[in-house]
Amino acid sequence: MTTTRVALVTGAGSGMGRSTAECFLVHGWTVLALDSMPVEIDGADGRLVPAAVDVRDRDAVESVLSVRLPDAGGSIHAVANAAGIYPPSTLETVTIELFHRVFDVNVLGVINVMAAAVPYMPEGSAIVNFASVDGFTVSPGQLVYGASKAAVIMITKATALELAPRRIRVNAIAPGWVDTPGNAATGRMQAAAASVPLGRVARPSEIAEWAWLLTGGGAAAFMTGETVTLSGGAVIR
Repeated sequence: MTTTRVALVTGAGSGMGRSTAECFLVHGWTVLALDSMPVEIDGADGRLVPAAVDVRDRDAVESVLSVRLPDAGGSIHAVANAAGIYPPSTLETVTIELFHRVFDVNVLGVINVMAAAVPYMPEGSAIVNFASVDGFTVSPGQLVYGASKAAVIMITKATALELAPRRIRVNAIAPGWVDTPGNAATGRMQAAAASVPLGRVARPSEIAEWAWLLTGGGAAAFMTGETVTLSGGAVIR
């Protein structure tokens, strides 16, 4: 009997999160799609299990998993923490409210989802956290966002060691410019593409394939605690 492979994807309603959910579906997985609003994806053939939840609320995430996970197969084999926000901020414009909102979604949300998911994750499963090149290098006007993504990179390292005895791998990806609706709305995509050595920004599907690669086993089965930079050469480490 074939075991149902289940991926939990946050931020699955749009952008890279949606592309990641679609990628797992294409590869034959069942997807537990978490977002602030219910997610709909055509062609899922009953393998999409949507759930509206705020990742800042651990009790709510745990409740959703206890209710919806039986519909998805009972276990979680991959987690993709793609939910995130990126409002601009500087010392002049940052507020206490903005700081907490960014860190609560981008950092606490990652911790909440991992803590809620791990009890359902068998040996050999994996987590991928969405960081950013801004966690490694300075992006003007992204004071709090950059700090939050640096935190995600360190959380990835710490949890990789913590979960290694359970044979659960934890890695991260750090995209640069990606052609998402949110990035397109900034009006900076053309200039961004010109600054990338490969001459273009990434497609969300390209980032999604890396999320699947890092959690699906195969070549990544011995990799944990690492952050893969996906920037077209704009940031080389």
